[in-house]
Amino acid sequence: MRRAISRHQSLLLALFLLSIPAQALGVPQPYGLGVAVLLFLLSTVRPERVDREPLVVDPPVRGRWRALNSPGTKVPSHGVRLYGQTYAIDVLQPGAPDPEGWGLDDPEAFPAFGEPVRAMAAGRVVRVVDGQADHRARRSLLAVLYLLIVEASARQVAGAHRVIGNHVVVDHGEGAFSLSGHLRRGSIAVAVGDLVDAGAVLGEVGNSGNSSEPHLHVQLMDRARAEQAAGLPFRWRGWEPVPGDAEAAPAQDRAVDGVPRTGEEFVVAAATAGTDPRP
Repeated sequence: MRRAISRHQSLLLALFLLSIPAQALGVPQPYGLGVAVLLFLLSTVRPERVDREPLVVDPPVRGRWRALNSPGTKVPSHGVRLYGQTYAIDVLQPGAPDPEGWGLDDPEAFPAFGEPVRAMAAGRVVRVVDGQADHRARRSLLAVLYLLIVEASARQVAGAHRVIGNHVVVDHGEGAFSLSGHLRRGSIAVAVGDLVDAGAVLGEVGNSGNSSEPHLHVQLMDRARAEQAAGLPFRWRGWEPVPGDAEAAPAQDRAVDGVPRTGEEFVVAAATAGTDPRP
């Protein structure tokens, strides 16, 4: 039941938001304040949490990166369980340009933009969403507030695909699906039905969807569609923290072992082909 309700979260939220000005202006409508409150409460329903051992998979990138919003620091990593994000992680490359003007920088100025995004394990592509533009970065205070308050709300009403941006979902079997989001428009190199090996290029890092600057958002979940999914924990093999990184922390201090913490820089030199996603 909770998954069925969460599938229509965007519609429920849109109906609630439309009811606010209608209530204030006294516009006749088929439901009153009580129903409006019910719509809001239903829009907050999330799928039940799934308890599983972390799956061991390959990192989706190569080279030097920095982790943000990581389950290595807290769970849920993005503050919500919405769209299967309980254990999601964002990664970007160090070396972003200094903000200019209003902080609306071209995505091409960021080192992560256009970097290959790889499959974390072997599987079959079950969902591809492309065509959304790579917008300018939002890095000034005003631009970030606009992103969080105006853009995020509008994208939420439009649906999960507008929040996640261009993305690929891969079915790894045994109820595990990976999602790679915010991909560069036109860069997706796979189609629904394709079989991919661990390390296969799925697309490139972009700045589509609800993104403040070019970065990759990845997560594991138990359904192919993020609207109905619960997040699954995972561990990455083959990564190393950058020596001397001030944000580094011992494994015992991590909320989830096997992934870099928020703010921690790490290096992926190579990956093991043919990853088995089972623990």
